[in-house]
This record gives sequence, structure tokens and C-alpha cells, in this order.
Amino acid sequence: MKILRILGTRGVPASHGGFETFAEQLAIFLVKRGWRVVVYCQKLGDEKIYGDIWNGVERIHIPVWQTGAKGTILFDWKSTKHACQFNDICLTLGYNTAIFCSVLRLKGIYNVINMDGLEWTRAKWGLWARIWLWLNERAACWIGNHLVADHPEIKKHLESRISAEKITMIPYGANLISNASLTHVYKFGLIPKKFITVIARAEPENSILEIVSGFSSKHRDCELVILGSYYESDPYHRRVRAAASKQVRFVGPIFEKEIVQALRFFSILYVHGHQVGGTNPSLVEALGAGNPIVAHDNHFNRWVAGDGAIYFNGAASFSYCLENLLTNPKKLQEMSALSLMRFRSEFVWSDVLRQYEELLSHKSF
Repeated sequence: MKILRILGTRGVPASHGGFETFAEQLAIFLVKRGWRVVVYCQKLGDEKIYGDIWNGVERIHIPVWQTGAKGTILFDWKSTKHACQFNDICLTLGYNTAIFCSVLRLKGIYNVINMDGLEWTRAKWGLWARIWLWLNERAACWIGNHLVADHPEIKKHLESRISAEKITMIPYGANLISNASLTHVYKFGLIPKKFITVIARAEPENSILEIVSGFSSKHRDCELVILGSYYESDPYHRRVRAAASKQVRFVGPIFEKEIVQALRFFSILYVHGHQVGGTNPSLVEALGAGNPIVAHDNHFNRWVAGDGAIYFNGAASFSYCLENLLTNPKKLQEMSALSLMRFRSEFVWSDVLRQYEELLSHKSF
């Protein structure tokens, strides 16, 4: 029986982000294909390490008392130490603590590392965090037996570090959303196809301020619905809220998949302001919902969303995009069809997961 151990996420089922969703999808897919899959799960506490079974997936729960970055680092170290007891293939998601993978390498355990995005370039990190991430990206390139890049530009970047033969490009995936419950829309007091969605962390590099400012520069015949946490104690969050007109709705963080899918499905369009990163899960999921896409203009977003999207750069540019789209239902319909075409061409989960299975099955271990 083929065995895979998945490290680097908070665990399954997914409740935190893209890597957890991917781990859940891959684990269940491989179990159905006859694999034994073990996923390491982070737990708050001081009890002993224990295991259980979830949907046929073996889970190893690693309790740590610390929260935040310290807790994650300790969890990654304990997970790696545990995985070293076995000679199973490992898939490490993310390179933030790649230095720990040196233990796997020394033990002769084959380890594939998904390199995520260019984390060390993100503005949210301080100097020491950037240095740590930069060093760990380098370490992952040397220590990992094979690397996965989720975007052609990420692969190109990694090729400046190591041989292209050591890197495979496999994008993130999503599910097709062909229907959703209106109940989840009405509970927020929203009208179907009378609102625009933004789903992103409230950080400058995600263009939230530019999106809110551009939308609020004049009256719109719709609302702007923003998912995520916004705190009065955060200066950037205060600036975003101050720039918002009465037509902007901050609905808070929403983790329930059915609610997020409904908000996507009944949106006029989806706005993606991310300025850096690889294949962003939220953008792929919007394509799977058939959303017309308005995205920040950069090479990461242009490859993912393709020619069917409209691109902006700044608040005035975003406002101009809205003026041209919101009064043009035919154009929105065309963009929706192109989003679905782009989704089916690259990002269907079943296709993505088969690529992972092929990579994990046929590499020289």
C-alpha cells in the first residue's frame, strides 16, 4: 500500500485556509484510490500526541500550548520529528519551516515540498520574519527532494535557485459551484445579483483600500460585500472603514463553505486585489463559481484569471472598471462564461489531484 504523510497545515477538516482545503481534498482523494494517508493536525493543549480516523484519513494530533507563529513553528518541528520515525513519502505544504525538513533528508525520507508563494516579499512581515522566510525558501530548494510550484511564475522564480527538473508546476484547484442556497444571502439582508464580493485578508498588498475607495467614489446600483476581520486597533483597517460609503458592507470572517459559496454564486462579480502570490485559492474558487473577475493587474492574476477578466491598478482604475461593467449585463455574462472556461481548463480538483498522485507515484524514491 502506498503511504503519504502530509505536513505543514493545521489539519483536516479544513477550517483555516487554502492549504488545509488542499490537504483535505488530496487526502480523501488518495484514500479512495487505495492510499494510506496520514495528516498532522495542530491542537491547542498539553496532552500527549494521539491519533484518530476521519473519513478514512489517519490524523495525528500534535498538541502545543503556544499560539500564533511560535505555536506553528513548534507544531511543525514536532510533526517532522514524528514523521521521521517512518520511511513514508512526505508532502510538506509550505516552506516557512523548511529547515526542519533537513531531518527528513538525513533520514533518507523522500519529501516533496509545495513552495506556496513568495512569502518573504509580503509587506506584512517585519525584517526578521522576511529574513527567516527567505532563508527557509533557500533551504527548501536544497533540502526538498522535489518541489511543487502552484504557478508558472513561481516555477520560474525557483528555477533561479535550482534545476528546473526538480520542480513540477501544479496549480491549486476548486469545485464547480453550479447552485447555492439563497437563504445564506438573505440572512445578510442582501439581494441576489445586487452585490459585489471581496474575500481577502485586510492587508495593504490585497488592495482593500483601493477597492473600497474606488467603489465609494460615487453612488453604485449595488453593494460591496467584504469578508474578513477588521479591527479598530489596526490603523490600516481604520483607513479602509473610513473610506467606505454606506453601500459597503463588512460582514466579518466567514468560514462556513456553504455561506461563502452562496455569496460567490449570487454576486454580480468578484474583486481580487492580491498584488503578490501564486495561484490564489480565492481567485480559483471565484472562477469555479462562474464569477466575472475584476483583478489587480499583475502577472500572477493574469495567468490565473486569463483574458476573460478585467484588470485594475489603483482606486481610480477600479472605479472606471465598475462604471463600464455594472451597466453592461452582456459583458458580465461573457466574462462569466470565460471564467468557467478558464476554470475547466486548469483548476478542476479532480485534474489537479491526479497530477499530485502521478507525481507522488512515479518519482524515483
